[in-house]
Amino acid sequence: MADVRPPPLRSLDDFLLSSARFAVPDVRDLDRWNNRIINNLLYYQSNYFLSALGFLFIVGLALMVVTLLFLGFVWTAENQAPVRRFRRNHPSICVLVILLASYLFISVLGGVCVFLFGIAFPVLMVLVHASVRLRSLKNKLENKLESIGLKRTPMGLLLEALGQEQEAGS
Repeated sequence: MADVRPPPLRSLDDFLLSSARFAVPDVRDLDRWNNRIINNLLYYQSNYFLSALGFLFIVGLALMVVTLLFLGFVWTAENQAPVRRFRRNHPSICVLVILLASYLFISVLGGVCVFLFGIAFPVLMVLVHASVRLRSLKNKLENKLESIGLKRTPMGLLLEALGQEQEAGS
């Protein structure tokens, strides 16, 4: 693990914008499709990692919005006379209702959102991009030169652990 090094970050233009070429893979040729996915996973791994972090950041913002909504409810209870009176007359009911509502909201919606948007969606987007991204001749030549080095990156080690030990760029 000492010789594992982070791969270079590819330009946004190469990764997603104008110079990027995309095509639906030929699902009848599974070897070629698998090779395309592995090569793209190795070549764009830093970009995929940053994309996944971006999705996690968005999920974190959503959880922060839930927290702000909860704090807004507490503020309303402090500043509205009928709500304040009810809370003063029935404090344990108010605490239980707030705790129960926030627990249900966060456990049901929060858990699903964190899983779907924090884990499953980034993995799906990485696999879709790796499946449809065509490589230019320049990228293929760079990948041939880096193929030995890419094996000692985090994605190279993960693919090796999963039994995908193809030579990058082949």
